[in-house]
Amino acid sequence: MDTVEATELTARLRAAGCVRAEDEARLLLQVALPPDAREHLVRRRLQGEPLEHVLGWAEFHGLRVRTTPGVFVPRWRSEFLVDQALAWLDGRSTAPGRTLPTRRSQNWAIRNWAIRRRPVGGPGPIVLDLCCGTGALALAVATARPDARIHAVDLDPAAVRCARDNLAEVGGHAYLGDLFDPLPENLRGRTDLILANAPYVPTRELALLPREARLHEAPLALDGGPDGLEVVRRILAQVSDWLAPHGTLLIETSRDQAPYVAADLADRGLRTRISHDPEAEATVTEGTHA
Repeated sequence: MDTVEATELTARLRAAGCVRAEDEARLLLQVALPPDAREHLVRRRLQGEPLEHVLGWAEFHGLRVRTTPGVFVPRWRSEFLVDQALAWLDGRSTAPGRTLPTRRSQNWAIRNWAIRRRPVGGPGPIVLDLCCGTGALALAVATARPDARIHAVDLDPAAVRCARDNLAEVGGHAYLGDLFDPLPENLRGRTDLILANAPYVPTRELALLPREARLHEAPLALDGGPDGLEVVRRILAQVSDWLAPHGTLLIETSRDQAPYVAADLADRGLRTRISHDPEAEATVTEGTHA
């Protein structure tokens, strides 16, 4: 990499308000394109388009997840949701125990380990990713647990197309529709684990989001209604119908919203737990079917 070129690009990105300008310059300069084509990518980034849309991929839980313009970019904090899912799956699995690399230590090793691993005997757990966006959550789980049977749903056609591309390599299925509506009926009452990163930003706070999100991601992936829990409550109202006995829902919200989510799940007869990662500022509420 040309040091002078990297320094100049870093300065341009920093002047445009890019917080991680040096890292972004490095990634943009690694793209194997002629100078004119690379400059086109740089200009897109300087105009505020998310780097992940410019590059066509996002780094998530040690993987490169395909992204497309307009589709919700998977956030680093949602890796905590994946960590919780894998811990839950390992806890119920009959496979020999193994400690997974964490996202902050040798996260790159997850894919290599998953490729070598073989499914345990019998059918694997059924995992559902609601409001899936790119399908990043489902892909990360399936990569670490290739025995899992993966299903994903989103209301945005562009997101579903992206998720189908990402999940093809792990044999996953992505459906277009509203929450549980498009799912095969044979998943009702048989789903072992449901993951949900539904929109949970209160409508009044959308204007406070970074411009990359406000201008370049679908509003339906962000807007959670007046208190941010409009879509979440619709999930909670139906989740018991789709969970298998002892199946679990893991749902990401803000820390302030989590107690309300837990109380709703408890009212519906589910055992609840709230987990928080202060470093990632991530909160996951768990609801387990009796």
